[in-house]
Amino acid sequence: MTLRSLTLSTAVALLAPLGFATASLAQDMAKPTTEMQAVLDKLAALDVKPFSTLSVPEARSQATPADAARAIQWDKRLSTNPEAQVTTRDIAIPSKAGGLAARVYIPGGKGPFPVVVYYHGGGWVVADINVYDGAPRALALGASAIVVSVEYRHAPEHKFPAAHEDAWTAYQWIVENIHELNGNADKIAVAGESAGGNLAANVALMAKSMKTKQPVHQLLVYPVAGNDMNTPSYKENANAKPLGKADMEWFVKNAFASMDETSDDRLNLVGRSDLAGVAPATLIMAQIDPLRSEGEAYAAKLKDAGVKVETKTYPGVTHEFFGMAKVVPEAKQAVDMAIADLTAAFAK
Repeated sequence: MTLRSLTLSTAVALLAPLGFATASLAQDMAKPTTEMQAVLDKLAALDVKPFSTLSVPEARSQATPADAARAIQWDKRLSTNPEAQVTTRDIAIPSKAGGLAARVYIPGGKGPFPVVVYYHGGGWVVADINVYDGAPRALALGASAIVVSVEYRHAPEHKFPAAHEDAWTAYQWIVENIHELNGNADKIAVAGESAGGNLAANVALMAKSMKTKQPVHQLLVYPVAGNDMNTPSYKENANAKPLGKADMEWFVKNAFASMDETSDDRLNLVGRSDLAGVAPATLIMAQIDPLRSEGEAYAAKLKDAGVKVETKTYPGVTHEFFGMAKVVPEAKQAVDMAIADLTAAFAK
């Protein structure tokens, strides 16, 4: 085993007893790739400020990492094809709280298509289905699947568990109605990034506990999976961009009525003991991300519960990298991994 092959947290743990300056090691190892750094530089040029320094309206109105990636794509004159050939249709999903906006991504071909129910990130506070366009578009094309990108109520206007309730409502409706959009509810997966990864994981667990139609697969990209902000990755990446520890504290402050609520098993997935029998999973993490450790821990817990899990932590990239396949090579690798796993699940 070489140092290069180790995760950062493992390397730090091994070298600490030998007297190495682990803080310095962590700082040296967690450098963004050239392409990832270009996105971060563009983000700075767009005058993006840390969430922790902003009001909620300010945070919602500033540029996003997706904007930075698109700007680089434009600067380099990179084609939007073939993803641009995926057609979209905006719909409203009925719920007790009112209609939930959703965007349906439709691949070319005859169908009926397998289905991915996708939940965007943003800490349950910021962003929407417009910001998170890259990943659902790429998944629809690569997996030849209908992807339904679901909107949900945001905090602080609607605090926890409003988003979780909406995620489950949307999933139930899609299972019952996707045939009208040329989708096959017998081949349905859930997917999400960050806060949306937490929603997707909860939908899979809810489907199991409710003994209703379970997804055939769950794709969890750097999911919020715990409430411990003193994990190795939180310490290593406390000041990371675009997401650091203070930013996560800001999201928690806005999304939850109190810190005590974060012990709820819908948030603290790594504390659950009912994971056996949930859908097979793909977990994708970023090295330079406070959420890395809890994502890795959740993958390990799923494996221990007998769930089939494919997982990878991509080096040199940050939170939000997954939707940047056009400009960050590791994002393309991660999307290809996700597509391969979804395709295999749909083929069964």
